[in-house]
Amino acid sequence: MARLELNGQDLDPAALVDGRLALTGLEPSNVLIVEATMAYSRDGQGLHRSVDPADEEAYVYGHLFLDAAPTVFACFDQPDIKAPYAVSVRAPADWRVLGNGAATRVAEGCWELAETPPLATYFVTVCAGPWASVEREHDGIRLGVHSRRSLSEALERQADSLLNATADFFDYYHELFGIRYPFGDYHQVFCPEFNAGAMENPGCVTIRDTYLFRGSATHDELLTRTNTIAHEMAHMWFGDLVTMTWWDDLWLNESFAEYLAHRACVAASEYADAWVDSTMARKLWGHSAERSPSSHPVAGSPAQDAQTALNNFDGISYAKGSAVLRQLIAHIGDDAFVAGLRDHLQRNSFGNADLAGFLAAIERESGSDLSGWSHAWLETAGIDTLHVHQDTGRVTRSTPDRFAKVSRPHTFDIAGFTSGTEVFRVTGTIDRATRKWPELLAADRAEVVIPNASDLTWAVSGLEPESLANLPDALASIPDAQSRAVAWLALIDGMHEARIDPRLLMRTLTMAWPLESNGSILGRVGNHVITRAIPVFLPPTEQPGGEEAMATAARRLYDGATCADHRLIAARLLAATSSDETLLRSWLDGIDLPPELVDDSDFRWFVVRAMSRRGLLDEQGIESFRRRDESLAGQQAALAARALRPTAEAKEWAWSELTGNPARSNYELNALAGAFWQTTDRDLVSPYVERYFTDVPGLAGRLGEDALGTVAALAYPLPLVASRTLDLSRAALARDTLSPAVRRSIVDAQAKLEEGLASRAAFPATG
Repeated sequence: MARLELNGQDLDPAALVDGRLALTGLEPSNVLIVEATMAYSRDGQGLHRSVDPADEEAYVYGHLFLDAAPTVFACFDQPDIKAPYAVSVRAPADWRVLGNGAATRVAEGCWELAETPPLATYFVTVCAGPWASVEREHDGIRLGVHSRRSLSEALERQADSLLNATADFFDYYHELFGIRYPFGDYHQVFCPEFNAGAMENPGCVTIRDTYLFRGSATHDELLTRTNTIAHEMAHMWFGDLVTMTWWDDLWLNESFAEYLAHRACVAASEYADAWVDSTMARKLWGHSAERSPSSHPVAGSPAQDAQTALNNFDGISYAKGSAVLRQLIAHIGDDAFVAGLRDHLQRNSFGNADLAGFLAAIERESGSDLSGWSHAWLETAGIDTLHVHQDTGRVTRSTPDRFAKVSRPHTFDIAGFTSGTEVFRVTGTIDRATRKWPELLAADRAEVVIPNASDLTWAVSGLEPESLANLPDALASIPDAQSRAVAWLALIDGMHEARIDPRLLMRTLTMAWPLESNGSILGRVGNHVITRAIPVFLPPTEQPGGEEAMATAARRLYDGATCADHRLIAARLLAATSSDETLLRSWLDGIDLPPELVDDSDFRWFVVRAMSRRGLLDEQGIESFRRRDESLAGQQAALAARALRPTAEAKEWAWSELTGNPARSNYELNALAGAFWQTTDRDLVSPYVERYFTDVPGLAGRLGEDALGTVAALAYPLPLVASRTLDLSRAALARDTLSPAVRRSIVDAQAKLEEGLASRAAFPATG
């Protein structure tokens, strides 16, 4: 149902093509009126409607990033056309409405949102439902956090932490930018079935509600949530107040917010180790993106439309962009960087800008010509590897052949450690293939030498054979957490590049990991071992031994833990890998658990899924736990548990639900897809490898591209590391019928498959 009118003349709705309408006969000034009834979505894109099974209450929220605005309202959908928005909303009488402008209830069920400053289309949101809310004021700004009513207890328990962090980051950014927050109230709405981590809608940030922890949360989970708050707030200035002119420069929004959030966490929160977490989480993600054939320059990648730009919102635009900004600061100094940033924001407030304009502001303040720096770091794809040769006092820099050769200057430090003592640390810059650093020859001999020990640059740290051999014994005793994180990342990078035997990673895990003190390192390394190292890199015959090694390491950590955070990390990994049925059943019954995990429904689901994967729990058992937890999280966990069961019937049901049930939401599909391939019996799932390449692409049209890309990535048969999987994958990519999101997901997943095949060829099964 639609009516279109241009300058008083009716237009034919049938003239729409792919959701677009060409306007002809335009005058110098025009009035376009569109009346339409649009459909709610179930894929997290556009105006999403979710029903909470805990109480059957419905919630609606807008997530228009990056290309979904036209599914909600008629618009000129490009970032350089910004306009003020005045929104009226009709909703059930007991609902509350939130949005970009301050919301006023003008009658029963009727709301008016205050007119906004000029915004790009993809920032517009309305969030409506029977929200639970906690609000307060800070420095003249009305702050609010909101969630589904069934999460009210978790919201109230965590509201002080959320609002205190919000207030602290406002103080920090006001001082840093020299511009007050310009968008009135500041609400943060924890939304169900939210596709992204969060979205920076001015005045009304939307955040996935899994960040409201129902039970215990680890240090790195809490750090990630705090970092997300800082990230979205940084966008209020860089992205919202000043918006990039065209889609191809939107990477700069994310690079800046990524960098500024970590900076803010270190300066204005309890998470002074935020850069350690960045190494273990964000750099790990970004290095993987750089290794993929889909790697691209940070800047300058053509984007003719929003969908093309959306495909490039990846580890390059976030993690690499952030690292490049740190290198820029090392190049010009922090004072010049901050001054240039302020100048850029002040000159372009409520308008648009581009990369050239930003660099010009930095050049004015620093007195530096950044054209060469921009070409090397922003406009050319690639990641260098840094090697340190202490015997000769030389540092070398190499670039993989698949990347164009360009001289990227790296400013970084090198640290050496022996018997738990830092014996040297030197800092310098390398701008050519090799450089002699006399300080290395003068330094004491070190057991472990770590290039880029403070993680100041974007590079792979290439550890020399002596350092690698010493890591299992020496890594835990290195006193600097950041250097330990870089060493772990170097091990993982080397495994993915088939330079380092995955067994060395496993040996280091068993010896050093249980002695680790940093929560981010513990959680991120442990998760990567169980999701990638064991199922993809270890040969199938060694995978049971790999799980046993992980379980043994987790048991050591659990038994020796002196804090709840480490016990929680260890318990989750022990549940995922232990074959001790007695232990799992006792935990399922709440016996012999530490106090913080008793009555923790989320941890109970960890155990349920682990037992289901091992065939120790039938469907009736899973259903009994679902009835005890009739929440969205419980419903999705039960779906995953059913999909994990090692029976032909369970796999057929799960595949049918994944590819053939249009009523399933985006989160339900993710739960099914993420669990399907997790089995030690490959015969159960091998028939579905070929079906993946027809059935999952066939979901195009039923799901938006953002949601479809996530499902396609999760459902890819990565654990079936075989030449047949690779052949089918390559054949699928040769077809021209794949949607952009599915193609990108297959390209990236296939690169991970090829890494596993290359590693197994380089380090074959023993015995």
